[in-house]
Amino acid sequence: MNWDNVLEYSKKGSPTPSRRVEKTDQEWKDQLTPEQYRITRLKGTERAFTGELCNVYDEGKYECICCGEPLFDSSIKFESSSGWPSFTEPIAENAIKYEMDKSFGMTRVEVMCNVCDGHLGHVFPDGPAPSGLRFCINSESIKLSK
Repeated sequence: MNWDNVLEYSKKGSPTPSRRVEKTDQEWKDQLTPEQYRITRLKGTERAFTGELCNVYDEGKYECICCGEPLFDSSIKFESSSGWPSFTEPIAENAIKYEMDKSFGMTRVEVMCNVCDGHLGHVFPDGPAPSGLRFCINSESIKLSK
């Protein structure tokens, strides 16, 4: 996976997810903490360097906090100094949904869980080799399963 793939997915549509999880707004509110809800369902973000997973490098899989779908493997997490957990690629090509985000006067690519549409963060083309990608993810959007 590389930046060209990300741009193509954001323009033409993301890969088909392995499954779908859909809930009402109230069901999400009942399941998630207020901060998890704000970030994942309302497309919020946590302040830089405040997320509890920012400096965690234990082995395991990072799963969507909303639906439990595996999204990232700990082996591709890296220290980006950006203030958010950063990964070089998703655990599977169809794990992530990509959409152009033109909010706040800039153009970025938003990443979401492809199973439940939970907002995760954004992806940028300034990561390390081999992908050159930096998936910048909110700690509140994911959980580490060891």
